[in-house]
Amino acid sequence: MLDHTETSMTGLRPTTPVATSSSSTTARNSMTASTIEQPHTAHSTPLSSKTSGDKDYENAPAPLAATAASRPSMNIDPLDITRPSRPSVVHIQEPISPSRGVGRTFSPIRNNSDSAFHLGPGLLPTLSNEAILMAGPPPLNYTLRTRKLWIAAFWSLIVIDCIGVPIALYFGLWYGTTLSPNAVFSISTACLGGVSIVEYVLRFWRLFKKGSTCRVLGARRSYLDWFHWNFSAGWFFVMAELIVGTVFTNPPIRLLAMPVVSMLWWFALQTLLEDLLRYMGKTSPVRISSMPKGSRFRPGIYSIIEDVVAVDGSGGTRFRKRLNDRYEASHYFRQMLHRLTLFWSFGALATAILTTILIFTIQREAGYVLGWVLPFFWAGLWTPPTFWYVGKCLKQEKEEWLKVVQAEGLHGLAKWQTQEPRVRLLSVAAAACETRAIRRERMSVDLQRRNSAILRGVGHEQDNPKAERP
Repeated sequence: MLDHTETSMTGLRPTTPVATSSSSTTARNSMTASTIEQPHTAHSTPLSSKTSGDKDYENAPAPLAATAASRPSMNIDPLDITRPSRPSVVHIQEPISPSRGVGRTFSPIRNNSDSAFHLGPGLLPTLSNEAILMAGPPPLNYTLRTRKLWIAAFWSLIVIDCIGVPIALYFGLWYGTTLSPNAVFSISTACLGGVSIVEYVLRFWRLFKKGSTCRVLGARRSYLDWFHWNFSAGWFFVMAELIVGTVFTNPPIRLLAMPVVSMLWWFALQTLLEDLLRYMGKTSPVRISSMPKGSRFRPGIYSIIEDVVAVDGSGGTRFRKRLNDRYEASHYFRQMLHRLTLFWSFGALATAILTTILIFTIQREAGYVLGWVLPFFWAGLWTPPTFWYVGKCLKQEKEEWLKVVQAEGLHGLAKWQTQEPRVRLLSVAAAACETRAIRRERMSVDLQRRNSAILRGVGHEQDNPKAERP
């Protein structure tokens, strides 16, 4: 969903990291090494060897001089990827925080990052990731275009499993056989969710197995991920409804139409709560995927994107790292995720409310059909605007990024990166309150002026009793 305009880096494989010089390590003893991927060109040279371009930086002031030995040659074009080749992996310096959060705004993922794209106030960009930052925001290197067939097949099975099976079995067994009502619903509920259960088991195995390539950053394998635990909780409510609904001789058909709606309720309320806590500046009491305990909350949709793409979309742990880099480096990206959270959460909440009302008010068979169909119909309506909006935001993000770099250089990104996502509704409300306050202040000043004028007039009449009154 996030990569509507992203370009996947195909044909690139990591190579052996190049060791940094001892002078750089000594000058930045509070830094730690992490790696980023850069395209390897035909003109590139090992960064550990000095070139003629490095002479200009030997006498440069610290901390720039500290990294002169690891600066690439000045005649290198890092954006030259005309031929597919292997990227070179370069060690760069990344700031380490003694706590679980860096500053007041963001909290890092410890022992996990491909690169330190978030410059932070007062920090110079490292020379090895300078070229990437000049070209645009940190790339996600993930695309949905090569996975269209797999996505279409998966969602086709989900639709058949969650719409076709329960509705077809109910009407077929109810009107085509002489089975009891309890037997009809017992069979239909037993055949429900086959694809979802298989996917659940596969997710568990991918996360729990030794050597997993999609595991959460900095967590034990028993943690799994945040989406898996929430999906388990949602399935708990669904199974409770199905079990309670099939124990009666005449099962309540309206209750058995609620499983998909219950999932909507669960995820809508959870994502809205996470975004509200993020806006209030609260920290998480538990680990949320790659965000450790004590980290500041992020938009509710962030963890869903991270876990689903990393595990189900085969993005792997590397996608978790890149997503974190992008989130911390770009306030446009944070703003986009915040608005997508509101768009999907309020949409899911409104659909859940409407569907619940219809299930328990209209004719019971019509309510049963709507309970299974309407949530998927809503999701289908919400998907095209999401792709359009994401593509538009990513384009604007890159344009704004390049404007800042061209106008103020990489140093200007530090201030740009620390901006907070704008909340449009709250901004409008604040502007309205400010306008009312200004209006009241002006009315108070006008009233004071009128009162002063009246008092001056009364005093003038007392001094001149024969003066004509206006």
